[in-house]
Amino acid sequence: MADVSKYVDDIKKYTSSVDEDAVAKIVKHLGIALRNRDSALVSGSDPSELERVRESWLKKKLGLSGDGELDAAIASVMDTMKDDRMKGRVTVYYLLAAHFNKLGSL
Repeated sequence: MADVSKYVDDIKKYTSSVDEDAVAKIVKHLGIALRNRDSALVSGSDPSELERVRESWLKKKLGLSGDGELDAAIASVMDTMKDDRMKGRVTVYYLLAAHFNKLGSL
């Protein structure tokens, strides 16, 4: 399993407390995708990438619905991370799960 400490450190830039078990589960979920630099990052300016986050993570994995609400949450996370040019997928997914109080159900 990948070392989750680097992901925890990145998440700590945006939130005061980090659930390391939830981070480990996100890392496990993403698996091999984290080995590729391009797939380990989220492009906040690419509509197809943001749609992928909504469809694959929020809907399929977290079981959420309501495109408008989901898109607003994604936009909020992108705004929170706006100063970070390289938006880590684990961090984005963690912040979205936290936003919807789904960390415990990962």
